[in-house]
Amino acid sequence: MTQELIIQVISNAFFTSFLIMLPALLTALLVGILISIFQAATSIQEMTLTFVPKIVITAIVLVFMLPWMMDKMIVFTKEIFNIIVTAPK
Repeated sequence: MTQELIIQVISNAFFTSFLIMLPALLTALLVGILISIFQAATSIQEMTLTFVPKIVITAIVLVFMLPWMMDKMIVFTKEIFNIIVTAPK
């Protein structure tokens, strides 16, 4: 394997993992911001108000996005196998 091929595989792995994590991270970020605004507006500083909605909504998003995430992982795995088969020795 050449250096260019290794760099391509690693950069593709980072990009794919970023794409897979993006829905959950964005959901947690947006819910956290909305809850923070709500807490600042109402002066309610309850800690469970922060964690429970974030966990529940992020879990719901993960359940709905799981087929798309699995598809991205399968495509990446097939690309890796194709690179391993066709790589010069």
